[in-house]
Amino acid sequence: MELGYASMKRGRGVTSEERRWPYKNSRTRGHGLRLKWVKSKYMSDLKHAFPCDECIILQRNSVDRGLRMKSWLVALISGIAALVTGLLIGHFAIPKDGITEQGQGSTQDIDESLIQRFMGEVDNKRIEDNLRELSKKPHMATTKGDIDLVNLMLDRWQNKETGLDEAKKVTYDVLLDFPDKNNPNRVTVVAPNGTVLFKSRIKEVNYTKDQLDPDVVQPFAAFTPAGECKGRLVYANYGTMDDYQHLNKTIDLNNTIAIVRYGGTGRGDKGINGARFGVSGVIVYTDPADINDGKLSDKNETYPHSWYLPPSGVERGSYKSNFGDQLTPYYPAKGYTFRQAVSNITGLSPIPAQPIGFEDAHQLICGLTGDEAPEAWQGGLGCTYRLGPGFHNESSFADSDVTVSVHNKMEIKPSDNVIGIIRGSVEPDRYVIYGNHRDSWVHGAIDPSSGTAVMLEISRVLGKMVKEDQDTVMTNTLFLITPCSPWFHKILQPANYQSDKYSPGAITTSVTVPGHQDLSVYENWKKHSNRTSPLHGVIPNMGSLGAGSDYAPFFHYLGISSMDISYTYDKTKTKARIYPAYHTAYDTFDYASRFIDPGFTSHQTVGRTAGNVLLRLADSAILPFNIRDYSEAIEQLYQAAKELFNTELSNHNISLAPLHSAVTKLKEAADGLHLRISEMQDLSTSPLKQRMINDQLMLLERSFLDPMAFPDKLYYRHIIYASQDSAVETFPGLADAYQHATVEGGSWDDVRKHLTIITHTLESAASTLEAVI
Repeated sequence: MELGYASMKRGRGVTSEERRWPYKNSRTRGHGLRLKWVKSKYMSDLKHAFPCDECIILQRNSVDRGLRMKSWLVALISGIAALVTGLLIGHFAIPKDGITEQGQGSTQDIDESLIQRFMGEVDNKRIEDNLRELSKKPHMATTKGDIDLVNLMLDRWQNKETGLDEAKKVTYDVLLDFPDKNNPNRVTVVAPNGTVLFKSRIKEVNYTKDQLDPDVVQPFAAFTPAGECKGRLVYANYGTMDDYQHLNKTIDLNNTIAIVRYGGTGRGDKGINGARFGVSGVIVYTDPADINDGKLSDKNETYPHSWYLPPSGVERGSYKSNFGDQLTPYYPAKGYTFRQAVSNITGLSPIPAQPIGFEDAHQLICGLTGDEAPEAWQGGLGCTYRLGPGFHNESSFADSDVTVSVHNKMEIKPSDNVIGIIRGSVEPDRYVIYGNHRDSWVHGAIDPSSGTAVMLEISRVLGKMVKEDQDTVMTNTLFLITPCSPWFHKILQPANYQSDKYSPGAITTSVTVPGHQDLSVYENWKKHSNRTSPLHGVIPNMGSLGAGSDYAPFFHYLGISSMDISYTYDKTKTKARIYPAYHTAYDTFDYASRFIDPGFTSHQTVGRTAGNVLLRLADSAILPFNIRDYSEAIEQLYQAAKELFNTELSNHNISLAPLHSAVTKLKEAADGLHLRISEMQDLSTSPLKQRMINDQLMLLERSFLDPMAFPDKLYYRHIIYASQDSAVETFPGLADAYQHATVEGGSWDDVRKHLTIITHTLESAASTLEAVI
């Protein structure tokens, strides 16, 4: 299936089901663009900042360089995560009567011919070649395949003709989890006399030579404990708390084995939730109803005949709730770092778990006895789903137990970040960061190598332009990165990092859709996914960043605004929650080139869009952030709280009036700064004023951080967009406290506390935007 329309994601409160990643209300996994805008006193302060594998850093206003930019672009490559960013619409593309769009008069320093030249040189064939090379071997973190890619990235970025100003690697010693090659994980059905009646597959069926590669890792659930558990089988839908609570009404779940499907909640939550009800082990599978539009047969329906997941395909993944190195929370995983005991790690499943393919799940689920599962729990295996416990008498598994055997081993291993730099001149201490993670569960053609393939082409074009044109300068420093999670820690040391959001309008209107030269990415995006904005009318809709990918520590902990740009499939043509081969042995170059993007023109479009963003972020005298969009988003969060919570809050003598006042104050401050920027004239005569305005724009995101807001959550400090359990899209702390008080019998004082936190934080944010006295 060809990719559909462009998608961008911004931050919002993410629910627990989106923590590992945003299955719900998300458009993509985000394999395209990873951007951040950062200020730091010293270049070295960023060494620990990135949780992804490759990154570029662009410095503002590089002197005597080939590109006229205000930032550095630094590319960084590591072994574990992926880097994403969130932006709001409105800066360039949405003309309004009345007030000039923010900064319009002060951004004419952008050289549009330079941007057009860049976009003209982005080559889809080179991207195709990049992806073929990146995905030819499995490259799980720290394996030989991964190390080979570290050397490839260094070689590309140190190339004399198209390389960057600098490229290096930074190594961390991180805790990872691997299956035992000599003792495979298994799900078995064991008869009362000890006879083994069923064994799950330990390898996926090979359709191409890719699946035969000896380095294909067997399916496993990383960071679940080793052990063997045995019990009656129950079906628990997605394994959410609500699902287990429903089961627990009629079934004693103690010492049972739960089979659950992917989606609905984070991978790790499936075991964490089950353990609370006495479940001793979890089996996880991908249901054809969620991923394959009901397609089941590899004879003519699934890969290699289409993009759909074959019956033996198994999604691998990390079953943990917290990002970063698990032994060194809040600190870089270096040799000198204190490491906590494994037993003290939080956010891991306490019970074993093992993923299987849906062909194996069919034998287990379709043999269950017990009550018929609710309609919403029914899936696409071609039988009536029942709850259990155990198998019905007509099943060949009657009276038999299910055993889950897990033999994973945790190891501390060295993992590299690769960092590439294009130095800036005018504001060399301000960085634009673009990155993507390098490692994958198997070949990883789409996740993550599609993003890395695009980044390599962007860095090639920028490196070539810098070396060929010595008459222009780059304003900022550009970092290209492929980092791992510990990299973000280095940015914590000085307290002067800064960042904010970016608006995609100008970029997406100047880039056209593949095969439709008269249709812009912006208009196509708006056609397929839109919303009505009080400020701008009908505009493209922004998805959610979520909380389980590489951008997470930067956005949620450091307050660095982030954006994720990528192409995704047309949701009107499929119900797949993500591309079907995700994290399986079928995510290969063959799969990508035949069914995802034949011709690689969508990859090319992402590259043009990403480079467009990078150049504008680097060259705009005033950062192109429309902060009124942020105040609009916060107003929407307030209105949701008022509509859904106000009656019950009033019953407990809790008023939303102070919060409303703070929301209004922030809106007025945003409007005021927007007007002041629009009235600014020649900034060359007032560089300090320009610097001051940019500081205000960057510091806004940071002003939403409160280190005391979520003491029970590692890294989460953003009171607007932190992770949340409640499904209500409002301020996360308030939403969870309200749910705890109304549903779980918690204290209303927690609601009062979070209203205080939110109100105070919004008032402080407003002061960040006000005119300097």
